[in-house]
Order: sequence, then C-alpha cells, then structure tokens
Amino acid sequence: MRTRLLPLLIVLMAAVLLALGVPLAASVAAAQQQRVVVDRIDDTARFASLAQYVTDRPSGSRVASVDERGETLRTELETYYEAYGIRAGVFYRDDHPMAHAPQTWYLPEEGEGRDAYNEALLGRRSHDPKQVWPWQRNRLVVASPVIRDGDVVAVVVTDSPTGQMRSKTLHGWLLIGAGEVAAMLLALGAALRLTGWVLKPVRILDATTHDIATGRLKSRVAAAGGPPELRRLARSFNEMADNVEDVLEQQRAFVADASHQLRNPLSALLLRIELLALELPEGNEEIASVRTEGKRLAQVLDDLLDLALAEHAEADLRLTDIGELTAERVASWEPVADSKGVRLTGTCPATTAWADPVTLSSALDAVIDNALKFTPPGEGVEVTVASNGEVATVVVTDGGPGLGDEELARIGDRFWRSAGHQNIKGSGLGLSISRTLLAACGGSISYARHEPHGLRVTVTLPRTG
Repeated sequence: MRTRLLPLLIVLMAAVLLALGVPLAASVAAAQQQRVVVDRIDDTARFASLAQYVTDRPSGSRVASVDERGETLRTELETYYEAYGIRAGVFYRDDHPMAHAPQTWYLPEEGEGRDAYNEALLGRRSHDPKQVWPWQRNRLVVASPVIRDGDVVAVVVTDSPTGQMRSKTLHGWLLIGAGEVAAMLLALGAALRLTGWVLKPVRILDATTHDIATGRLKSRVAAAGGPPELRRLARSFNEMADNVEDVLEQQRAFVADASHQLRNPLSALLLRIELLALELPEGNEEIASVRTEGKRLAQVLDDLLDLALAEHAEADLRLTDIGELTAERVASWEPVADSKGVRLTGTCPATTAWADPVTLSSALDAVIDNALKFTPPGEGVEVTVASNGEVATVVVTDGGPGLGDEELARIGDRFWRSAGHQNIKGSGLGLSISRTLLAACGGSISYARHEPHGLRVTVTLPRTG
C-alpha cells in the first residue's frame, strides 16, 4: 500500500512546491529587472537635467554647438559608457545627437529603442521594458524627455546590456531550486514517517489475519499506534476474533463430546451384535451387514474425535529432519503395503524444516494410508522428500485410478468421497485431518494428477522459522 500511497503524496507535494516556486521565480526576475530599470531612470533623469541647459545647435547644423555645458554632458556620457558599458545619448527631435557615447552609436531606425524614443517625445518616460529572462539576450532601453519651457526639445536614451542582471536572476533561481529540493526531501521524509505511522497498524492487522487464517487463532492485534480509526478497527477485529474463536471452540467441544458420548453406547451395541451373532447361523448376511456398518460408524466417530483434537491442539514447532521422519513412516507402512501386494518405496534424503514431529507424522500417516487404500495390487506408491529454497516437500504418488478435475477441487473436504470409491472403506475425514494438522505446522497440502494414472499429493513445509 505504501508504494501506491507515496507516489500520490509525492506528486501532490511537487505540485504545491511548483505552484509556489514558479511565481516566486518570476517575482525574483521581475525584481532584478525593476532594480535595473529604476537605476536607468535615475541616470536618464540626470542626463536630461544636464541636457536641459545645453545651448541649442545653430539653425541647419547637424551637431550641437560646443559650449561648456555641452562638453560636460559629452564627458558624462563617455565616462558613463566606459564605467558601465551602457550606451547612452541625447537626441534632438529630428534624431540628430546632442551628445552620445560611444560615438559610433546612433538611435536605431526601429525596435525597442525607436519605440521608447517616440514615446518620450510625447513628454513622458517610456514604459518599462518587457521582462528579460535568463535565457534571453535582450537589452533594456529606457528613454526620458528633455523639457525646456514646457516643450520636449530632446530625448535621453540608455541602452543597457542584461548579462549581469540575468546572472543575478539565475543565481536567485538556483537558490529557489535548492530550497525547493530541500523542502521536497523534507516533505518526503515526513511522508515516509506519516505513511509508516498510518500503515503500521494495517500491516499488523494483515499479519494477524494471516495467522488466524492459517490456524493460529490466539493471534491478536496490538491496538497501539496509528490513527484513532485504525485503533478502533484493531479493537473491533480482536473482538471479532474472540467471538470466532469461542464459536469454533464450542463447535470442537461439541464434536469431541458427541463423539466421546456416542462411542460408549456404540461399543456396547457392537458387543451385543457379536453376542447375537453367536446365536445365529454362521454366515448370516444380515448380521454381517450390521456388524460392518457398526464398525464403519465407530471409525467415523474415531476420525471425528481425531479431527476435533487436531483443530484444538497447539503445534510444537521445531527444526525437524523431514527425511528421517518420512523414512520412519514409510518403514512402518511397509507391512501393510506388502499385505496388499503394493510396492511402497521412499527416497528420503536428509532435509530440515520447521514442523511438529508428532503432528507431521499423523499427517503423513493419513496421506500414505489413503495412497495404499486406493492403489490396486501390483502397482506402487512412491514417497519422495526434497527441498526447494525456503520450503521442503514430501511428495506421495500412487498408481490408483486417480481423480477428475472436479474431484480434485473437492478432495480434502470433510466427509467427501469420490463416487467411484464408495465401496472402499473410509470415512472421508483422513485428508481433512491431514490438512488441519499441516496448517497447525505452518504447512500446506495440495493435490494433482499423477501420469499415467493415480494421484500426486504434495506436503509443503517452511524451512525458515
């Protein structure tokens, strides 16, 4: 869940920082340019005050007459250009220069310089230049009118380079970018802590749910940490788990009590049937049928009691040599296999896994018994132990008739038996008991076809605690 929640938070934080950073960057660029424009306005105003008292040029002359004030203006403009690299000039209404520096620079015929000059001729300072961004090489042009006796007699024009201004703007942007990155990292750290705090109860709840689903019904959620809603959910989950455990405990107790209470009268009934059989002719079919059904009922009650005990018992997990334990079970079932004419073989190398030895032995007994039960004489049952990474497996294959796809989906259900196997002795609880016992060990059992015919049962156990 964190992998889905974090990208969403990161995108939202990036959008917020971008929404704040872009206007701030634009404001920094505008402030830098405004500072330069204000300086140029002050400079043009100073030059305009000097030009205001320069003697007009003689009629028909293309240059201003040389007087002390005119010479002062020219000197100021040249010093200004040499110091700052800013082109500046004072131009009459007919575009001819009163004074300018450098001497090779004249008023352009078109462009921003011409537009600013024409605007100043109207008696007002030119509008602020367009915003210059760090990637542009534009120049800043500012123009102010020279007014004498209420008339505009000339215009002061400054044409400034923008390299230094753009460098300062870029430096400001880098500082903003560094701040944005730092804020993003800080927000990411806060998001990690926040999602961890929010999702920790969810992870605990998920782990506890898995524990209960695998048979560890005593597991509970520690209702500590996280938002109040999740703490309430943890408490509600614990209450639900308590109720489920109580119901299951009542069910197990009922099955165990019923099985136990029925065994005594059933045993007495079977004894009376045997005594009655002594009074009847030998080979009586009715009494033989009653005896068979009574024994079958006794087996069902025994299996029900075993199932109730298996569901109730706590597994004593320990690191167990699965190969050695399986070899022992194979050896104990060999006499039964020999009596049926079935070949029982085992390949059981030393392999360790976490299991309850007693519980695993009972589960393997049920699986091997089931395989021998349905394997006809002359066929074989093979038991193989192997390890695969983090799990160990015990595979039992038989040469019986096998099962169809629909039957494979139902195998292991309580009291279920294949329609083709109804004539074979059994209660339909053996594999259910195996599954319950293995779940208590943290293991599992699965079923598949064994080619060319038969069933393949795989018992899986964890190798890590």
